[in-house]
Amino acid sequence: MDFKVNREIVSAAECVYEGMQEQGVELDYILPDYYPDIFKLVRCEVSPVVTDYTVSGDKLSYELRCDIKILYCSESGSVLQCVSQRQNFSKTVDFGRSCENPTVKLIPKADHINYRAVNKRRLDVRGAVSVKIKVEGEKNQEVICDAFGLNVQVRKVPVRYAARKLTAEKTLQIAEETELSSVQPPIANIVNCRCRTSECEKKMISGKLLAKGEADVKLLYSCEKDGEGALEPLEFSVPYSQIIDMDGIDDSFDCNISAEVVSCDITPSADKNGDNRIIKCELELRLICRAVKAASVMLGTDAYSTVHPCEVVTADIRAEQIPVIYSESFRNNAKICEGENVPQNIYSMWCVPKNINTRISEDGKTVIISGMLTYTMAAKDGSGMIVMPDKDEAFEETIELGDEIPGAFVNADIEVTGVSYNISSDNVLTAKADISAKISVYSSSSVRALSDIAIDDSVKKIRDGDYSIKLYYGVENEEVWDIAKRYSTCVSAVMEENELAGERLESCGMLLIPIVN
Repeated sequence: MDFKVNREIVSAAECVYEGMQEQGVELDYILPDYYPDIFKLVRCEVSPVVTDYTVSGDKLSYELRCDIKILYCSESGSVLQCVSQRQNFSKTVDFGRSCENPTVKLIPKADHINYRAVNKRRLDVRGAVSVKIKVEGEKNQEVICDAFGLNVQVRKVPVRYAARKLTAEKTLQIAEETELSSVQPPIANIVNCRCRTSECEKKMISGKLLAKGEADVKLLYSCEKDGEGALEPLEFSVPYSQIIDMDGIDDSFDCNISAEVVSCDITPSADKNGDNRIIKCELELRLICRAVKAASVMLGTDAYSTVHPCEVVTADIRAEQIPVIYSESFRNNAKICEGENVPQNIYSMWCVPKNINTRISEDGKTVIISGMLTYTMAAKDGSGMIVMPDKDEAFEETIELGDEIPGAFVNADIEVTGVSYNISSDNVLTAKADISAKISVYSSSSVRALSDIAIDDSVKKIRDGDYSIKLYYGVENEEVWDIAKRYSTCVSAVMEENELAGERLESCGMLLIPIVN
């Protein structure tokens, strides 16, 4: 009798490189003549961003930009001064081997920063930033789906995986102008700028994707108010709309578009009266489009012949999984300060998440998200000086997603959507951060599956007697496959003879095992 094995090709995401690169940041800066002398340093921030990257063979090259902002007060005036500098670095990563259709994820962050005033006109900054790098490529694997002939029995499990992937990126540059209201004072310096993108809307039109959304810009600028230095918050939104080409995309693909902020440059300019009341915003966004077509395949995980000796070889098959996405939100409460440490005036407060970790609980029913939230406030202290202190607050949030999370790996993207604060009657300053979490749950990443089946049809199995039915005492939760394999019979025959509803025994008891030749 002919023996035939059916095989298929399953694609998988293969991790080619995962690591961290560090870059030192150094600045020795002498103030230009038009800047006042330094009296008190208030704050220094370094904001790293990856502006571009390319993959060529076994190498990744990327451009890293670090925006340095130093805030200080002068002795003669209370208006907050701002020094802004920009440094660019070209970085390279060697994978050691090339990969097909690479997917690159680069996450930059500021690690530490030290700054000081060498004298009244000179600033010294020393720090470091790092970039977390992960590169995945595609790998094709041959799997056994079924086998026929020589009385072979194959145990199969269904696996759903990403059969085809499409990726496209597009950089979008937007220029927008906005004007201060009549009640807002003119701008002296831009102290802080934060920009986040809202959920991106998508629509498919003739093999192309239309992406629409808004970038929400929040500013804090220094000014003079009632004869004193002050800070003024400002918010506005910049809409965007862009068509992205993705060859081969159709309604059979699940598509996701995310918008990353590459840069948000704010420049104040004078109106017709000579006051800085016009804001020019130059925004650069990176639209990342990923589309996946899902498919299902039956993988053989075990095999035997009811008549002939059979040997099987198994291997770990890693099919790229399509995650289940959950969108959840929660709130964090933090005590910032109390008593004399509470400032007399708070202009603004914001919050940045750091070092986020995500795991599934031991019972498999909840997701636990933990990390650090850094609260920053811009305020005026009791002496009338502007201060911008940080407060780190550790958090851990347990989120229920259902009765049981069908996954072995989970990841969460965290974003702070808003911050509010309150000063109680007993002079305690507390803050509340509204946090949104996009949780991706992946099913088991690998399956122990058949890679080869060998049946010796020149020999028949020797049975311990001439019988057609055998008695067997089964135990609860025992798998019918294991019983049938032990007695070289068919699973279907055992289930039919004993009127079993499932492929696991629901209780202990005697079974009739029909012997199939």
